[in-house]
Amino acid sequence: MATSSTGSSDIALSTETIKSTNKLAFWNFVVAFAAFALALPMGAYQVLERSGMFPALENAAVYYASTSTHGVLMAYVLSTFFIMGFGYHTAVHSLKQTLWSPRFAWIGFWISTIGVVLAALPLLTGHASILYTFYPPEIAHPAFYIGAAMLVIGSWFWCVIMVISTVQWKKANPNKPVPLIMYGTVLNALLWLWTSVGVAAEVVFQLIPMSLGWVDSLDPGLARVLFSETLHGIVYFWLFPAYLVMYTIMPKEAGGKLFSDEFARIAFLMLFIFSVPIGMHHLYMDPMIAAGWKLLHMFGTFMVAVPTLITGFSIIATMEIAGRLRGGKGLFGWIKTLDYTNPVVLASTLSLLMLTVGGWGGVINAAYSLDALIHNTQWIPGHFHLIYGGTTVIMYFAAAYWLWPKITGHQLFSNKLVLTQLWLWFIGMWITTMPWHYLGLVGQPRRVDTVQAYQQAEELVRSWDFSMLIMNFGALILLVSGLLFVYILFMTAREPAISKADREVSYAEAIHPPLHVPTLLNSLAFWNWAMLIYLIASYGYPILQFWFIGTPESPAWGI
Repeated sequence: MATSSTGSSDIALSTETIKSTNKLAFWNFVVAFAAFALALPMGAYQVLERSGMFPALENAAVYYASTSTHGVLMAYVLSTFFIMGFGYHTAVHSLKQTLWSPRFAWIGFWISTIGVVLAALPLLTGHASILYTFYPPEIAHPAFYIGAAMLVIGSWFWCVIMVISTVQWKKANPNKPVPLIMYGTVLNALLWLWTSVGVAAEVVFQLIPMSLGWVDSLDPGLARVLFSETLHGIVYFWLFPAYLVMYTIMPKEAGGKLFSDEFARIAFLMLFIFSVPIGMHHLYMDPMIAAGWKLLHMFGTFMVAVPTLITGFSIIATMEIAGRLRGGKGLFGWIKTLDYTNPVVLASTLSLLMLTVGGWGGVINAAYSLDALIHNTQWIPGHFHLIYGGTTVIMYFAAAYWLWPKITGHQLFSNKLVLTQLWLWFIGMWITTMPWHYLGLVGQPRRVDTVQAYQQAEELVRSWDFSMLIMNFGALILLVSGLLFVYILFMTAREPAISKADREVSYAEAIHPPLHVPTLLNSLAFWNWAMLIYLIASYGYPILQFWFIGTPESPAWGI
């Protein structure tokens, strides 16, 4: 077997280990992409219905049920199962060791899968139309909350396996750097453990008791503060594997080497530390949080832009290395020499372009005065669709195209169709989200059925028509692209088998592969304690105040 670039020894994995790992990764991917396929037409429907140009589609109940289901499937199910499948495969192939307790992994998989099915039933029947943020006092059917809790609990099994596997490797390989792809994966597992505590506490201690009728009221302010711990940290839980593909797979696929292993580790650590204790920048307009705490979270939010800038610089430098090795000359000549027929290279390029614009939109959201202008407008869906649906999901596609043949044993179906799918997703995402940014700036609200909410403001709605028309085209392009992705994966199973050599897994090397890295860049315990201290500092009092200060509680409605 080939070695990773960051210190793992050249140890051959047994056939049984590879088979069991591929099976585990495969079924996690199946659930992830099945959720993606189910969510696709819902997303297109929402855009078409929202535009007001198709009266036959206008139905408020269907709209809110569709919006809630689409958000849950994309934001929670697709991301969680993809990351778990990718992580299991990464742990085995980067550490060159058997996965710690495959049985434990399967238990977590089934808990999460059963939770998804349980939550899907009220979602699809309109009994959980509370959007993916599920803010109280509107309350869903208890099956939704129990299912969501099971999804999170099952994912914690994955987190535990990632941490234990890494600790085992570190004990067996003292003073060696953890392979870069595994270092980022285990930090993402720790990030998810910390950030999911907020939503888990809200669901278990507030929403489930309320939905079951065990309590008569809850504090919506406390619920929103708890959820905010998850609301922004989850964005970087989504992004981590996208960055890992760029740092550890793309350089080799591009024919070059990684610019800097150490830069990557610094970026991963900064993402871990700064991504969780900043969620209250989503609550700038909420009165229950004092201005000082909002200011603290605003500073932290600006800091999380730093590892993104480091990543942008590192990946572009890595691409330049590959381009110059392929004969690129002059200041920018390397750009045109890159191999854009390689899905990972093309996806990384398109992802960076979307990250550039989406990232600057995030800076605007982080600034209190600017956020006040676009708060709860259509700008917000435009921003997070560009970051998650664009920057992140297109790298999930790339990872799947790279990994699917290795775990199924069949060559990828039609590289030409793969490239077409990636381009369509990129184009569709721009055409869909740019009108949303504009509509947000001119005041169109989010989270409402626009046409029905503004029936009395015909002139205002008419001024939005052109942008609404454009976004319809974008949504349909995204639908075609997404269905094409699922079709390609399905058809790959019918392709000829690939050789054993083609199924081998290796990761990119850095220009200067580190034989040793500073202790802090190889540590888990230190940064885990740092996260705890930062979380207590940023969330301790804002949560405790709800016990010290009498705040209005609200009865449930909407069940």
